[in-house]
Amino acid sequence: MTAVAIGIGYLVAGIVGDEIGFGVFGLALMLAVGAAFVWAGRHSETVAGLLDRRDERINRIDAGASLFAGMSILISVIVMFMVEIARGQDGSPYYQLGALGGVSYVVALVWLRLRR
Repeated sequence: MTAVAIGIGYLVAGIVGDEIGFGVFGLALMLAVGAAFVWAGRHSETVAGLLDRRDERINRIDAGASLFAGMSILISVIVMFMVEIARGQDGSPYYQLGALGGVSYVVALVWLRLRR
């Protein structure tokens, strides 16, 4: 379902931006990705666990993978910000992305702390 929503978002963005080919390609790509996940969910315990969210072990693996991906992006944003500053630029858009990541982290930290 998420892949379909993202694909529709690509299609709408392509139509609005007068890039119909991009929109159609994005929709087709996301439909193919979604179909691949549905197919893989029938043949892989890991993918099935990620899709139905009932297996605590798979959920912990997913949380660890999400943490790794998030830290990789955070480090990349910080490095790219420093490169932009070293080039004499204003650091945009990297300082906005870094601020968004920091605020998101604090909000999630407070929210999860209050829930547990």
